[in-house]
Amino acid sequence: MSICSSAFRNTVAAVAVCGAIVVGCAGSPTPAAKPAEAPPNPAAAPVDTLAESFAALAASIPATVGVAVASADGTRLFGNWSAGPAWSTIKVPLSIAALRSEPERAGALVNKAIIQSDNAAAEQLWAMLGDPSVASRAVEAVLHDGKDMTTVVQSQRVRDGYSAFGQTDWAMQAQAGFAARLPCLAAAGPVLDDMHKLAADQQWGLAGADGVAAKGGWGPGVDGAYLVRQLATVSSPSGTFGVALAAQSDGGTYDAAVAAINRLGDWVKQHRNEFPATPC
Repeated sequence: MSICSSAFRNTVAAVAVCGAIVVGCAGSPTPAAKPAEAPPNPAAAPVDTLAESFAALAASIPATVGVAVASADGTRLFGNWSAGPAWSTIKVPLSIAALRSEPERAGALVNKAIIQSDNAAAEQLWAMLGDPSVASRAVEAVLHDGKDMTTVVQSQRVRDGYSAFGQTDWAMQAQAGFAARLPCLAAAGPVLDDMHKLAADQQWGLAGADGVAAKGGWGPGVDGAYLVRQLATVSSPSGTFGVALAAQSDGGTYDAAVAAINRLGDWVKQHRNEFPATPC
């Protein structure tokens, strides 16, 4: 005789219990399953306000743009433009290389190459360093001192009418990192001084801002569309951070690209206090 049958004869209540736990009549009752616990709410991802701010800005500019910033927090790239011809921004490490090689001869030429962005003066500085392969290595040595270990300075003229060194492919993040370390480099002092005194027609982007040393570069691509770039070292009492700006307007004109660079420079100025400086 089963336990369940015995329970049935003894009490109606037991019948109710037995009916409620049919499987349990053959053994011990199975405990009711606990309701599933809701998973804990994951912590909300931190909002990248800088990235959001830049994305909104870039969407309003009719150009392909990029900004790289190298600070004590590391190097960040904002926007879609990341690498391309250095144009005249390469005159910064070129000038330092020439000052290291022949400071007395190079001084006046550096003034012209930086302040006026004089191409003939830059070519003289380049020739001062030796044949093209030797000159390229001398400029690369300056880049290496600035912790840019990846950029290869172009030694051969790849486009008629344009300098070899100006066609060096210089990535934005590498350029910003170099700019951040510029005040730490031997023979960089005179170049930085000149970068504070750019000619009036080159006072765009970050040029002329308080505590900023800048050098611009520009030129047409093979399709004729102008690329405008700027390298800048931003100083504060605690050190410096480096900036690289780039813009190629949808219309392809120099003026439109400069207008885009101005807006990028304004964005950096607005967020200047969010990029911690690093000392030498």
